[in-house]
Formats: sequence, structure tokens, C-alpha cells
Amino acid sequence: MMNANDGIQFGRSIKVQIYGESHAEKIGVRISGIKQGMPVDREFLDAFMARRAPGKNPWSTPRKETDEPVFISGVKDGSTTGETIEAVIYNKNIRPADYKNIKSVPRPSHADYPAWVKYGEIPSGGGPFSGRMTAALCIAGALCCEWLAAEGISVKAHIERIGDVKDAYMEADSLVGIDFATVSEEAAETMKAVIEEVRSAGDSIGGVIECKVFGMPVGVGEPIFGSLEGLISQAVFAVPAVKGIEFGNGFASAGMKGSENNDPFLVQDGRIVTRTNHHGGILGGLSSGMPIVVRTAMKPTPSIGIRQESVDLETMENTELIVKGRHDPCIVPRAVPCIEAAVAIAVYDALLEWRS
Repeated sequence: MMNANDGIQFGRSIKVQIYGESHAEKIGVRISGIKQGMPVDREFLDAFMARRAPGKNPWSTPRKETDEPVFISGVKDGSTTGETIEAVIYNKNIRPADYKNIKSVPRPSHADYPAWVKYGEIPSGGGPFSGRMTAALCIAGALCCEWLAAEGISVKAHIERIGDVKDAYMEADSLVGIDFATVSEEAAETMKAVIEEVRSAGDSIGGVIECKVFGMPVGVGEPIFGSLEGLISQAVFAVPAVKGIEFGNGFASAGMKGSENNDPFLVQDGRIVTRTNHHGGILGGLSSGMPIVVRTAMKPTPSIGIRQESVDLETMENTELIVKGRHDPCIVPRAVPCIEAAVAIAVYDALLEWRS
């Protein structure tokens, strides 16, 4: 019996636990450590969830799910009660029959094989390893975004690139809008054309999402194992498609001189800032007061309609398979709010710990 996510949780001051499976009756999230009287704006929450919801455009899976959170506990009359918050999303459009041909045949670049070894089965639709689980993550993230906004802290993500198509908007110091609305019209049309090209070929493509946190006070985080980079990274890797993360200049700094990568300090309007932000808003694991800049590499959706090599784990013979079902040719646009959610959860947790 698979219990891959029972008891697994994130956080220090707050605890966030996600449970359920892609083709189970429901998925859900529990959030503990939230005090009584915190506002819950249902309109904001629903709008946040709609950004991630599938089945709305050609670059997402045709699976139709409303992704409407139902609060079981912890929220009443638009505010928190102080009890553990629990919210569920009921899966209404599952099709397990799409996966009957992979009962013992692992899909390349999925968690199927290690899950078979660990739990004795390949879960339908990816089970707890599915991107479907990020819907529950977005519930917690939306709440944290709302509460951070009340503190003057905003978390905004956007598409930096899809495949080799990069947009100059990434250079902006402030972000508004979401998804393709955050890139130039020309780049957006090129990105959509690339997605359509791989979709038509039964293939998929990846990309990069950039997320920025504005308004963060100085000194949030801890050194070594409590670093703000480490906490954010742990939360971000809850999004299954993430395969890489960097802060500020990240990997590019490895090819730079110290004189190029260092950020000079100066006084501006009575506060200490840095002239540049190559460090991405975090120094020594602590927030510096500059915008936190996080970039995540999103892998191509591994479920593709092209014949691939695999093995039959029951017969121990080589075989081939074509993955059926409904899948995103590019997960990047729908993953933008998921990255926002993960970063917001980590930042809010770190902020509460800093204040304790």
C-alpha cells in the first residue's frame, strides 16, 4: 500500500503537509501553526488556483478539473480559527484506464521505477509524484501570498524562457501579471508556436521560471542548514518538474571575477542597498533587503506520445511503450503559480521564525 506522502511536511514555524494522489478521490493540504484571525480572501484564492488549473488552452493538459478548494477545518467566515487548516480538492476527471498499459512498465523520466521498488507498484497517473499535487501546494501558497502582502512583501514569478526562446522582460525590476502576460507579445507568440510544434509532434519542451520577492526585511534566515536559499530550495523542489535552481547570478557567477560579481553597498533614501543584485537578495543564508531572485529549471514533461524504450518489471524483458493519457506539452506556463506558491510558503515560514 502506497503511503508516499503520509506525514511528510515542510516548515518550522508553520507545518504544511500535502496528501492524496493524482487519481485518488481527492488531494489535500494541512497547514498548522497559523494564528487565529488571519484573513482568507476567497476571491484571491480562487483566482490563484485558476492560474494553475488544467484544460484551458492548447499548451496545457486537456484534463478538466475545477480545482476548487473545500475547507474542512481552520477557516470560518473568511478568517482562520487557529486550528489546523485543512482543505481538499476533489478529483472529478480521472481516467485510470489511460495508464493500464504501464502497470509494470515504467515511463522514462518518471518516478515509476523507484516507486515500484519502494512501494511495490506503479501509481496510476503518477500518484503522489504527479504534478497534480501542486494544486494542493497552491492552496497553501495562495494563503501565504495573501498574508505576506499584508506585511508589504510580494512574490511574483514569470516565464523567463521556453526552450531556447528567452524574453527581455526578465530584466525588469518589478513584475506584474502572470504567465504569458509577463512577456512581450512577440516572445509570447514565439513561445506558443514552439509549444504547438512539439505538441503536434507528440513531444514536449521545458523552460525556466524566474521568481522575485520584494519587500523582504533584512536578516531573515539562518546560517548553514537554516539558510534562506536552502529553505526556498526545499519548498521549490516540491514541484515535480523542477530540476535546477539558482539565486541571483547563480551558475553564471562561476565564470565571473569577484570584481564583476560583487555588489557594492550604498545609502539610498536613508537605507542600505546594493548597487547591483548579483547575490539575488540573500547573503550568508540571510535576506539582504534586496529583491530575492530565484530561477528554476523546469524539465520537459516526460509523458510524451513518442515511442520510447523501457522494460517490463514483471517479465524483466526489454519493451517499448507510448504514453497515453492527457499531458502538458509544456508545463512551464501552469507552473508559474506553483513556483510562486512554493517560494511564498518558505518565505512566510522563515519570516515567522525570524520574528519569534
